[in-house]
Amino acid sequence: MFPRFLPAGESALVVEFGDEIHPDIHRQVLALDYALSREPFPGLRETVPTYRSLLVHYDPLQLAWDDALGYVTDALRRSAEVPMPEPAEVEIPVIYGGEFGPDLEFVAESNGLSVDEVIRLHAGATYTVYMLGFAPGFAYLGGLPDRLATPRLPTPRPSVPAGSVGIAGRQTGIYALSTPGGWRIIGRTLQVMLALHRDPPTLLKPGDRVRFVPVEQGADEGR
Repeated sequence: MFPRFLPAGESALVVEFGDEIHPDIHRQVLALDYALSREPFPGLRETVPTYRSLLVHYDPLQLAWDDALGYVTDALRRSAEVPMPEPAEVEIPVIYGGEFGPDLEFVAESNGLSVDEVIRLHAGATYTVYMLGFAPGFAYLGGLPDRLATPRLPTPRPSVPAGSVGIAGRQTGIYALSTPGGWRIIGRTLQVMLALHRDPPTLLKPGDRVRFVPVEQGADEGR
């Protein structure tokens, strides 16, 4: 059944590797993405990794669906043979609670924990960046301790500040921009997650490993 190749309009195709969120499935996504980045085919425009699939954009004026499918199939075969580079390890300083984490106490109470235990558990885990999406630079991170799983807000906030760190279900994430959002906000980083003058503009990319470092208000200034 998998991998499965699906058309996505007239200029893209999707390669699906599974139907669940799982580290092994995500590694296959990243392996194909890496193979295409190493040897891009003529007309390849962009690739977008997700939890379980890779979206491949191509120029329909340069090649047809069958041609793109052939190139991607070849890259898939190569991806099983080429070693992946070690993932980048990124530390994100976070101010937990207070005005920066208005939902921290709710997460603690709903899980039968103290605020300090929530911070310890959240900062004690190593997370994998599964994908960027929803809004530019928003990082979806897997690896949240089960004891911190918390449902989303029943009604999203009209605006969540950039740098906010939240929990939704069994995931944690970082808002790169100020946008509406329904995640439970437990802290905020003053690190710039998205800057158009940088190359690449996002601080994180799919496959990176992330650790959160608790800091006091003021200690994160100037990063």
